[in-house]
Amino acid sequence: MQRLEKTVALITGAASGLGKGTMLHLLNRGAKAILAFDREPFNFELPKNVVAFRGDVTNEKDVSDALDVCKRNFGPLNVVVNCAGVTVAFKLFNFERKQAHSLQEFRKVIETNVLGMFNVNRLAAGLLAENELEGGVKGVIINTAGASAFEGSIGQVAHSAASGAVSSMTLPMARDLAEEGIRVVAIAPGVFRTPLIEKYPESALQYLADMTLAPSRLGNPDEFGQLVATIIENPMLNGEVIRLDGGIRLPG
Repeated sequence: MQRLEKTVALITGAASGLGKGTMLHLLNRGAKAILAFDREPFNFELPKNVVAFRGDVTNEKDVSDALDVCKRNFGPLNVVVNCAGVTVAFKLFNFERKQAHSLQEFRKVIETNVLGMFNVNRLAAGLLAENELEGGVKGVIINTAGASAFEGSIGQVAHSAASGAVSSMTLPMARDLAEEGIRVVAIAPGVFRTPLIEKYPESALQYLADMTLAPSRLGNPDEFGQLVATIIENPMLNGEVIRLDGGIRLPG
């Protein structure tokens, strides 16, 4: 079992939402160090065992530089958590407005959520492989998909496409990295209170909370962090997509 006090993690999207919640949860549980990566500013005080790096997950140089900073400051990297993501809510074609879904917005979702995740993982894998085997494992990569991968709602074609891609990449990534003892797991969260969804009307958020079986509320980022900690500590979790959604099934 990998102990959290030995964890050196790179967390993308760490300035807010699920990434920030994961970072704070791991730190509260005694994580050794974290490289917090985000293109947005970190508008809160960071503990001394955290280094913030402003960059874009889709940019090869930004990610390579962040990994260099992590190695220089903390030594071996053994955990990668991909939380960087964007979303858009729009039908394929809005017949009332006579307007098609924006190609640019669709591309942005795919590039950030899928290409960005792929970029981080392909570059971080070499650093993870430098670790010594501990219980047959050198490290773990944790990706963020979404419940929309399984039952996307109206207006979620872009987010569903990205979530489905992340989900379907989980097993082949795990197989690609197995010979080096690197695990790959994806979390598919339901509706969590993050800046991405808090822009929606409270009535819409309450509707989604009411649809969540139990507990009948939206998820908290710290609860996403709890599952990340469990995945880190349990070496038998590998090649799997784990739903974290309170039993919600999104409507059509």
